[in-house]
Amino acid sequence: MLKVVVVDNNAISRDLLSTILINGGHDVIGGSNTTSAGLARAIKMKPQIVCIDVGHEGDGMAMIDTLREGLPKALVFLVSGKISPETVQQAIQHGVKGFIVKPFNAQTVTATIRNTIIRLARQHKAAGTEGEAGTGTDD
Repeated sequence: MLKVVVVDNNAISRDLLSTILINGGHDVIGGSNTTSAGLARAIKMKPQIVCIDVGHEGDGMAMIDTLREGLPKALVFLVSGKISPETVQQAIQHGVKGFIVKPFNAQTVTATIRNTIIRLARQHKAAGTEGEAGTGTDD
């Protein structure tokens, strides 16, 4: 069971996504808003997955950068009602691993997270088998 934190300024959206994630077998360990204190609280919880809605604020990618710096191994999913191709490209460049679209569809949310984890595990395994000269640790 993976530990998840949901970061969204809208409490209703935060609660709805948390419920979907819990029903999908994830351990939602907390929620927060996108203030600097909220981001610090999310980092302090040390989740394995962060679902964040950066809204339409100009500093959205800076929020993602803050999460990536504080949680370098966490999977970050961008949550939004409007995801443009430019936003997708920019988000990927900032380390976002997947996208969750509002309004939420429970099956789509859980499939998106599951498929992203499977894809990343396969990439990690392929990279490990190609260069097995190391110690096998990521540290």
